[in-house]
Amino acid sequence: MPQVIPPSLVTFEMANNHMGSVDHGLRIIREFAEIAQEFNEFSFAFKLQYRDLDTFIHPTMRGREDVKYIKRFSETRISRSDFDRLVEEIRAQGMFSMATPFDEASVKVIEDQGLDIIKVASCSFGDWPLLERIVKTDKPIIASTAGAVIDTLDSVVSFLQHRKKCFAILHCVAEYPAPDEHLQLGQIDFLRQRYPGVRVGFSTHEDPTHFDLVGMAIAKGADIFEKHVAVPTNLWPANAYSSTPEQTRQWLQTARRARAICGQSQLRAPINQAEQNSLDSLRRGVFLKRPVLPGVCLSTDDVYFAFPPEPGQVTANQWSKYARFTVTTQIAADAPLTTANSSFTDRQIKVLEIAGRVKSMLAQGHITVPGGVDIEISHHYGIERFDEVGLTMLTIINRGYCKKLLVCLPGQEHPEQHHRRKEETFHVLYGEIHLTLNGHTRTCQAGEVVNIEPGVRHAFSSIHGAVIEEISSTHWVDDSFYTDESINRNPDRKTLLTYWMV
Repeated sequence: MPQVIPPSLVTFEMANNHMGSVDHGLRIIREFAEIAQEFNEFSFAFKLQYRDLDTFIHPTMRGREDVKYIKRFSETRISRSDFDRLVEEIRAQGMFSMATPFDEASVKVIEDQGLDIIKVASCSFGDWPLLERIVKTDKPIIASTAGAVIDTLDSVVSFLQHRKKCFAILHCVAEYPAPDEHLQLGQIDFLRQRYPGVRVGFSTHEDPTHFDLVGMAIAKGADIFEKHVAVPTNLWPANAYSSTPEQTRQWLQTARRARAICGQSQLRAPINQAEQNSLDSLRRGVFLKRPVLPGVCLSTDDVYFAFPPEPGQVTANQWSKYARFTVTTQIAADAPLTTANSSFTDRQIKVLEIAGRVKSMLAQGHITVPGGVDIEISHHYGIERFDEVGLTMLTIINRGYCKKLLVCLPGQEHPEQHHRRKEETFHVLYGEIHLTLNGHTRTCQAGEVVNIEPGVRHAFSSIHGAVIEEISSTHWVDDSFYTDESINRNPDRKTLLTYWMV
């Protein structure tokens, strides 16, 4: 038995189209199972309907032939042993077994038979005694929503969610058949938007020859479908909303084509190489302004962008503040930068990973950051050594006074520096740091405050990570002097990132 509702599920609904004949029911199952084998991109279930007619119909109404549904239910009645035979055939044909119970006694039959999925009919959506019985089972639930008002929709979805049930809901129109203008396929959008994370499908009662409707439902995101099916004979013609085997085959062909056209919706579509080649041919290529020797890490000052690009050339779309191109063979002026004469590293992945770790550290310290604050990542010896030597800073305000948050990740150290004009105060908000002032080291715990006057050489590190609030006089970009001159000479030791809190 599936613990979840199978993907791309198509349910063939027999209802009472077995016409009270188990042999006819077996024929329906077999003929539609044969069709299902042609469409292995879908999962298939066969659904029966269960009513305990001896208790379901009021005693005074039993046998009434002037009441449409009482007459139909009575005339198509089959025994429990006959239903068992139908279930056996469903399983033998490799399809999931499913039934709609219309009363509590029928839920017990489903449990005894060990069916895979329980269906809730639209008329039972909000039948609380029945729903209370259904949720006591361990089976996935699919519920049709025809006619349900907002309050009922919200109540039933909440009821199933709070009981941690595996369930899906189907948009449905309970007209048999439903005219096209009444189908309201936009309700698929409504249900998906109102109940994020809940699978939404489409239970169809339209004219069986209107094959295009399933394609529209797929385009709107439905991935569970239910269709009434029948095998017409001279004795038992198909009703106006049940599909014959051939109609169902055409309906599934339409669904297959719609899925192929709609493609991927949960992830970005895979690369279409023909499309990529077309786009590459229209992009600007990267060319060298002057001759460049091997080993040079190129900057924007070294290159220009022009059309058309050459095969294998680096394009403007690949050039960004995170991209690093290092020349591997001498390149002449006006020659293209290519994958053959350069090596490439992309720092964006590392930068985003650092931002994620900083967010996590702030969350651990229960520290709220104002929206729109940029993150400044200091990688003094290159981003490759950031986990060893580095710091992340958030400048909250910088006027006549300055406030920053300094995030020291686990195992990081910030190298020794001093300021000539700025006086600063460190307030440890979270974690523990080892702070060195003019060569003397002390341990500072969360809550401690330390003043650092201009000219005082200071460095710090943290074993488990820490967040420091720095309050200071105005910060000047030319007022940080590192003891290691190689850091002062490094023009590429900072990366700024905006919208990092999203």
